[in-house]
Amino acid sequence: MNRGKITVPGAVFAAASAAGLAVLCAAGPASASQFYGGTLHPGEQRCVQQHADHKVRVDGRATGQGAKFKVQYQNVTVPGTGSPGLVTSYAVELRDTWGNFPGAGDYVACATNNGTADTNVRLTLQTDGEFT
Repeated sequence: MNRGKITVPGAVFAAASAAGLAVLCAAGPASASQFYGGTLHPGEQRCVQQHADHKVRVDGRATGQGAKFKVQYQNVTVPGTGSPGLVTSYAVELRDTWGNFPGAGDYVACATNNGTADTNVRLTLQTDGEFT
């Protein structure tokens, strides 16, 4: 098993609850949810990628006019995961037990600013043991 050193700033560590620490410890070394947070100028896109074996969850938020969100598997947008246009809130969950999970492999979640003004975006991609 590959073990790495994780450094947690004191203020963040002190603020973490016992339950939060238990969840972090239970997640294990294979867990590494992907996150992007920042400003997208008009025409810009940011994506995060992660491998999944059984399930994927993507959450997104955007300010102002919003952003266009999507989830891709094998370089193709997963049907039903593209937002209908610019939105300020987005969530998609794919599970093999629900029959909407295309298969094991690498998943990419993207946020695109198709608007005319800057938007602040938060995009999170979680897989398998990172959520219940």
